[in-house]
Parts: sequence; structure tokens; C-alpha cells
Amino acid sequence: MLRAWSAARVRAAEEAVMADLPEGELMARAADGLAEVCRARLASSGGSRVVVLAGAGNNGADALYAAVHLAAEGFDCVALQGDWMLAIGDAASWGASGVRVLGPDDDWAGALASAELVVDGVLGIGGRPGLPDLAAQWVDAIPDSAYVVAVDLPSGQDPAGRQVSDTGVFADETVTFGVAKPVHLLPASEAAVGRLTLVDIGLGIGRDGDDEPADVERLDFADVARLWPVPGAGDDKYSRGVLGVVAGGEDYTGAPLLCCTAAVGAGLGMLRYVGTPTPTALVRAEVPEAVHGEGRVQAWVVGPGLDTHSRAAGSKAQLDVARSALASDLPVLVDAGGLDLVDGPRPGPTLLTPHAGELARLLSRLSGEETDRETVQADPLGHARQVADRTGATVLLKGATTLVVPPTTAGLPVRSQNDAPPWLATAGAGDVLAGVCGALLAGGLSPLDAGSLGALVHGVAADLANPGGPVRALAVAHAIPGAVAHLLTR
Repeated sequence: MLRAWSAARVRAAEEAVMADLPEGELMARAADGLAEVCRARLASSGGSRVVVLAGAGNNGADALYAAVHLAAEGFDCVALQGDWMLAIGDAASWGASGVRVLGPDDDWAGALASAELVVDGVLGIGGRPGLPDLAAQWVDAIPDSAYVVAVDLPSGQDPAGRQVSDTGVFADETVTFGVAKPVHLLPASEAAVGRLTLVDIGLGIGRDGDDEPADVERLDFADVARLWPVPGAGDDKYSRGVLGVVAGGEDYTGAPLLCCTAAVGAGLGMLRYVGTPTPTALVRAEVPEAVHGEGRVQAWVVGPGLDTHSRAAGSKAQLDVARSALASDLPVLVDAGGLDLVDGPRPGPTLLTPHAGELARLLSRLSGEETDRETVQADPLGHARQVADRTGATVLLKGATTLVVPPTTAGLPVRSQNDAPPWLATAGAGDVLAGVCGALLAGGLSPLDAGSLGALVHGVAADLANPGGPVRALAVAHAIPGAVAHLLTR
């Protein structure tokens, strides 16, 4: 599992470590690690010209010391300085170490034009979104051919990962020290981070055996074997989990087929389906494992393809079952049309799975204040947290980076998953995800674990369904069993 801590907690950990180290030791470790990464990237590209964007803080110093290491090995290293003081030393002392320093009145644009590797050391985790004017000019002048390495975080991006700055740095790679930070894992800012490389500098947090909860977590492939409900010799179909699915209708017949196919493929013990006549016939034909009609279950999925305003045959009886499921104390995943039935906290564990537009509509209805998709996308964590706190549910906000956000009162970290190819942005993919996560709820997992583990497996299944190419939702549903086996036995 990859865990991330807030800037305040990282600074406290750094101060605690520095109290027991010689002065400058922690910075030296960071600079050594940064130089090693830069050296490797230059070696792979055959480049030799390095330009450092030097800020006035510790990140600027890390970048300058790394440049000294590179200059000693023969690389051509230039540092750009603004109208601020360098973090440590002066232009003459850095020049003596082989790093040429250019000020605002020098030909910094010419230096950038020929750069093959740019080291962004303008701002650190104590910064705010946005860049100083001169630094923004530097960033605009970086050639497309240069490889950009950000120090700790892309300058100008939000350290808390709540929002993205279009004028901030978008790096090819970010080298961070000790532990990851929220900016590296949250959806608003992750695209600006590029490849994330972690350099161990000996901080006390995030190490093996450290049980202190992180601010953000990301499950990795090794977590699947730890969390997935694998049956034992004594299990039967009932002990492995029975899931009820209330989905689809006469106008939306595909969603229940996708959801049910994924659920049974995820290793569910038994599935009960409640639908109207047309999707019921489809599920009978394509998912022969399914049992039809209301009955005893351990969890429910309510909502994929559900039209709460339909007057078609069977719709009222189906909606009655959906309302009954929500009124029960069983775990319930609520998706798509089912979100129209959510008006506040319910008795049992709850996982809501909206996309940004659905979250905006739900929050507008719950709060009485209009919210749109663009507003949610500008601060996905903040808006998902609002819905989680108003409903007491865990909110899985679907997107290129999927957020799984428990209510504040739970005292649990946010989860963030980015395991799927962009090809998965296709109709029906959310119905498949609902089936996988619902199966995990029926298997006894918490909404936080079911949501994040389901998102991981969903993404891997999309990759396995057609590696590197377009994928349809039904192919992802059929790939779920293979993805689970692949992750359990890798």
C-alpha cells in the first residue's frame, strides 16, 4: 500500500529526524537521491544539459546540490535565480562548484531553450497554488523536448491535492522524499505529478510497522491477496456471500446484465436479481447462475440502470424492493438511478458510487444549493467529503483517478486508485464496477475496502481484456475472474 501524509505531518517528521542528525544531513540525502534519478534519466536519453529552476526554499537547495553532483560528473548545469535570495550560498559559490547561476536580467530563456532536463525546485510542500511571475515565465519557456523532474511536488500545484493550477508545473516525473504527499495521489493534482519516484531519507513515518493512519492511501497489487475474500474448504455459497441486485428497467436493459456478470465473476457465492420483465429475461439467458426475486441476502446493489420514475410493467414492485433494501441494516451499494432515493443517512454500511455529474446533482438536492459537474471536478475531494458527511456513507467518486471517501466521523483515510487505462471511460463500465464492489460487500468487506479494492480489480480487468487497446464494458465484466486470479497468484 502506498500511503501519503499531509505537509504538516511531513514537516513535523522532518524536524524530529533533523534533531538527531548532523546539520544538513537530511538535505544531503535528498540531494543525493535527486541527483541519482536525474543521472539515470540523462543516461537513458543521452542528454547532458541541465537547467535548475531554483526557488528560495529547501526544494531550491535540494535541486542546486543535486546539480553540483551532476556538474562534477561533466554535465552542463545552469541554475535560474529569481529576484529572491538563493536558499543557500550565492551565485559565486555555486559557480565555483560548476553550476552557472543566471539572474532575471541574464539570458535565462536561451539556457532553457537548449535544456534537455529541467529540475523544478521553485516551491515546496509549504507553498500555495500558483507561481511567482518570473517562475511562470520560466515554466512557459520549457521546451516540449525537455524532461521535467519536479522536486517533492510540481511547483504551483496544491500540496493538499484539492485543486489543480493550469499555470503550475506539469512534470514528467516527481521525486519526493521520505513519503508521498496528498498532491501525488489525489485526482485534482495527480496528472501534474507524472511518474512518482520515492527516495527514502529516513523519516520516521510510513515505515514498515508504522500503524499511524495516513491521510491518503492507495492499494497496490500486493494488497489484493491480503484483502480479497478467498473461500476455504469449509465454505458454501451462503457463507461466501449472497448479493441482491436491483437494477435496470424496460428502458435500461444492459446495466443489470453488466452488473450481474461482474458480480458472479468476482467470486460471489450467490446472486439474486430483481428487475422488470425485459432485463430479467436477459439476465436469465446470460447469467444462468442468478436466482430471481427478493430473498435473503448479505448485501445489496441498488441502482444501475434503475429509473425511479418509470411506470413500465414491474417498475413499482422493483422500486419497492429498492426502498426496502435502503431501509434495511444490510450493506448497500447505491449507484446511478438509485442515488435519486438517497436523502440522508441510512441504517447500514453504505457505498455511494456516483460520477462527477451524479455527485453534483446529489449534493444539490441534499444541500439545497446548486452544484454543477465543473465545480465538483475543480475540488473532487471536497465535494465527495461533503456528501459523505451528509449521508454517513462512503463515497466512491468515479474518474480517471477514483476517490473512495469515508465520512469524517469514521476517522479513516481517503483512498485513491489509478489502475485503469483511459479506454475504460466507456458506457457500462460503472455497472461492472458496481457488481464487483457489491460482491465484495456481500463477502464481508467494509465500504472503504470494497470500493478501493473493487476499483483496483476493475482497472486491471480492463487492461487484461484488451491490453493497450479499446475495451467494451462487457469484455471487462468477463475479464474479472482472470484479473482476480492474476492478482491473487502473481
